[in-house]
Amino acid sequence: MNVPIELLRCPITGQTVTPAPENVIRDLERRQQGGTLLMHGGEIAERFEGGLLTADGAWLYPIRSGIPAMLASEAIAMADL
Repeated sequence: MNVPIELLRCPITGQTVTPAPENVIRDLERRQQGGTLLMHGGEIAERFEGGLLTADGAWLYPIRSGIPAMLASEAIAMADL
């Protein structure tokens, strides 16, 4: 089942999401590989290949195996970086 991105909303703020720019993903991937990237739930972020950024740029939801992880505990707080 493919859900149009326009229907997805941040579970924390209710904002719309858009694909994150490639440079943002590359920076986050470096942090993830170094073990310093934490998710909102406090866990170290798992590998991901892309992400969806909230309209205000505050939260990123990782995409793994083509599936967005749209759970509050999976969110990455961009202000913490």
